[in-house]
Amino acid sequence: MKKLKIIFFIFWIFLSGVRVLGQDPSFSQFFSSPLNVNPALTGNINSKWRAITNYRNQWIGPANPYTTETISFDSKIFQNNINNYVDENTRVGIGGMLMSDQAMAGVLKSNYASFNVSGNIRLIAGNGMEENGRRIGHISKIKMDQSAEQRLGIGLGIIYGHKRADFSKLNFGEQFVGYGFDTNLPTGETALSKMKPYLSASAGILYSYIQDNTNFDLGIAAYHFNKPKLTLLNDENQFLATRYVIHGNLESFLTDQVVLNANGIYQYQSGASFFSVGGVLGYYLPNDEKDMILNAGLWYWSNNAVIPYIGFGYGNFQVGLSYDVTISQLNEAPKRAQTFELSLILRGGSAKAFGYIPSPWK
Repeated sequence: MKKLKIIFFIFWIFLSGVRVLGQDPSFSQFFSSPLNVNPALTGNINSKWRAITNYRNQWIGPANPYTTETISFDSKIFQNNINNYVDENTRVGIGGMLMSDQAMAGVLKSNYASFNVSGNIRLIAGNGMEENGRRIGHISKIKMDQSAEQRLGIGLGIIYGHKRADFSKLNFGEQFVGYGFDTNLPTGETALSKMKPYLSASAGILYSYIQDNTNFDLGIAAYHFNKPKLTLLNDENQFLATRYVIHGNLESFLTDQVVLNANGIYQYQSGASFFSVGGVLGYYLPNDEKDMILNAGLWYWSNNAVIPYIGFGYGNFQVGLSYDVTISQLNEAPKRAQTFELSLILRGGSAKAFGYIPSPWK
């Protein structure tokens, strides 16, 4: 009987959301959480440093929502600046991220802390650029040649994670007293245990092709490739599966005031996979000395949602808001599922290198 209850409990967890035990949290605005996509993206930014915070509230309505929050910081180090031009023949980046994730009204909680280091080298260099003034955002402020630059980057990361189930928020048969449940009574489920903290490793590579008005990046990464143990039942065969990631992005000036930013991602973990693809158009407000840019776009998350996005940038500050329009069977629930995300990005330091194009994810 006890084994049956344990099986039911685990099955309930998976019905409520498979990702809470066997999969990592995912963001609709994956581009605004780069350290969760590829450690090689650490320091791949249009500034000296970058600080990001993300908030996701998922499936409000038909079920207790998932909430995920992150804060991250990454920076380039060992750089030489010459007349506002950054020499990036060799680039080193360091960064870290804190993440908190909870599901089922706090029954399941996860906390993560990661540290990344990356190295990026110039394979083929362009012939340089001629600067007529400090470039803030508009491409007409700098004259560049049409030569291209190619770069290759690698990144390594280490992750400390701790997941736990709060059994005090669950009801068991032994706690039933005829007219309700007394949660102060023992559960009787001695097989259930607290999950122990774990350490896991990540690695990734990144290829970049850079021109004066168009940039392209392609990367692959793997998280938890050491497969740390993660179980509620002290089962040696239960572990956190490796998450594989393939991603790409394109940034291009269409005119002096209109910027196209497009990207896509594919992830696979623990037998589940998904892809997301889309992009935004950014429009610079004319004659704005603070470089205010308005962004609007759309993403498609495979068989799950269509995701409209709006945002704006003002100087070194950027904000983005997205809403998941559910197209899966969850949309047939009596109460419509609602999911939204908010991202805030702050950049600092002068690092306008060759091929700089403003982007919501750099």
